[in-house]
Amino acid sequence: MLDFRMDTFLAVCRCMNYTRAAEMLNITQPAVSQHIRYLEEEYQTKLFVQRGKKIELTESGKLLRQAVLRMQHDVLHLKKEIGKQQGKRRKLCFGATFTIGEHLVPERLPRLLAEYPGLSVEIRLGNTIGLLESLNKGELEFAIVEGNFAKQEYAHMLYKKEPFLAVCAPCHHFVKEPDSLEQLLSETLLVREEGAGNREILERTLQGKNLSLDDFAGCIEINDIQAIKELVMRDVGIGFLYQAAAERELREGSLKQIVLSDFQILHDMAFVWMKGSVFEDYYRKCAELLKP
Repeated sequence: MLDFRMDTFLAVCRCMNYTRAAEMLNITQPAVSQHIRYLEEEYQTKLFVQRGKKIELTESGKLLRQAVLRMQHDVLHLKKEIGKQQGKRRKLCFGATFTIGEHLVPERLPRLLAEYPGLSVEIRLGNTIGLLESLNKGELEFAIVEGNFAKQEYAHMLYKKEPFLAVCAPCHHFVKEPDSLEQLLSETLLVREEGAGNREILERTLQGKNLSLDDFAGCIEINDIQAIKELVMRDVGIGFLYQAAAERELREGSLKQIVLSDFQILHDMAFVWMKGSVFEDYYRKCAELLKP
């Protein structure tokens, strides 16, 4: 078990504010300050530095944060391994973004279960930001994400390269058949919530063309891929989806791809786990078994 003062340190890292960290932990602000001072004395270094009204992690603080997150994460796995030695069923808890968890993981899961008979599996679906937060907290052993992440902070490997497409209803009428992303700006856009990898990829692509979501005639935010597909099929607006998420509808003709000359994206999906984990070999094996 990690020193309770490490929980305080991680809370300050998340909030970058002593008062909010105290509220999160339900302790006093002086107690937070005392815990941080103890750790700074223990490691003979400053963990935070004041920048105007804000605080920032020092390089030593960043190093400690990474080490503590890794230890916290490995404790989760260790408890399960010890439980297995005592005859308890081993439980694997990992996360996946919605497209991956609903459309790609299910077909490969039997391989994992065949390799580890008796394994109990829990898959938590969420957006990239939420899954990485859960990974940091030690709630997940690894995650499979489609959004961008700080690659220097995590161990990772390629899961799949997946085409990212613009789609509309087969009956959708364009004033002029579009050939470029900019020619879609007169449309209503159906888009995922902030933090979703799907949305982040679209926003980055638009940024590269000096455009944003606000440039579309309308924008409807929905945190469910299936709902977006249903609304696109009902011709409420257009959407951007991974091919895996829209494959069946495209094949059946209930969705139509909008072919654009300046929008041909093949995006990396990635396995992510805590860098330096002592259980890295196990995670890599799970990754290979779950890869399409």
